Amino acid sequence: MFLHLDTTWLLAFAIIAAFGFFFGTALDAIMRESGFGPTGNTLLFIFGFFVAVAVANKQGISLSDLKLAVACGLGGAFVFISVLALIKAGMARL
Repeated sequence: MFLHLDTTWLLAFAIIAAFGFFFGTALDAIMRESGFGPTGNTLLFIFGFFVAVAVANKQGISLSDLKLAVACGLGGAFVFISVLALIKAGMARL
């Protein structure tokens, strides 16, 4: 799937990586000790985005529309970070 992307998709992923840095820094300011630091949040955000797009594609959801793909990826990224933050909070209480 990722080998057959045109330049529009590659540019979109570069923009998502830049927004990932912005969101990672903002999430670090919001979550503080519950977060993973600005770099960790950024990496988790980007990883969550790619995983969400890959899972949606594997489930047969057509991501030919760039807006739908970005919405799916952003939702998956925030769900991924939220789940990991909940796991981290739960582990801290043990």
